Amino acid sequence: MEKLMKPAEYAKELGISRQAVYAKIKRGILVSKKVEGKLYVVVDSKPNQNTPPPHQKQKPISFNTSGDTQKLQIDYKSLLQAKDETISVLKGTVKDLKKSNKQVSTTLRSEIDLLKEAFHEMRTLYVHRLEQKKPEDAIEAVVEEDNVKIKQKYWVGAKKFFKYYKINKEKQQKRVLKILKQACKNGDKRLMKLNGKLKINIDKNYKDILK
Repeated sequence: MEKLMKPAEYAKELGISRQAVYAKIKRGILVSKKVEGKLYVVVDSKPNQNTPPPHQKQKPISFNTSGDTQKLQIDYKSLLQAKDETISVLKGTVKDLKKSNKQVSTTLRSEIDLLKEAFHEMRTLYVHRLEQKKPEDAIEAVVEEDNVKIKQKYWVGAKKFFKYYKINKEKQQKRVLKILKQACKNGDKRLMKLNGKLKINIDKNYKDILK
């Protein structure tokens, strides 16, 4: 009659690790059976000469007879064998972990190489597009920028305009400002509004307004 035990229970009864039990099952030393998807160790109810049943406690060791000494030697051999099997399982686990880590490192290295290639292609494409531009276009852009700067420096606000023409009296400033705003509204090219503020071209003549 057979008895089913969980690997953990069987290991506890024999005083060995669960890894050693799984190693024995893998090597065919122990008979296993799956019930409802769970793995069990098949334990024979008949006593084995070499391996005592898990449920049967070992008798206290006595060193008075040669039979007990022989049994002690067998127990030591069993423990050493279980230890060797545990070490073997652990070595296999470490080997699998090293292999897994190596695969992860290889994947990461491949991703980094792909990113480097993509960056190189984008950089090459950008440089190629810059080289395709005509030098004349670049010169024209610089000239246009200089012209804007030259033009902008002649456009001043009302305060600088008053200072330039030495209009210091507040009453006179209000009168001139009113005339300037009306002229800008009428489309006078010497005046313009920028961001809601009146700008005056200081390079022009305003005798008609200041008379």
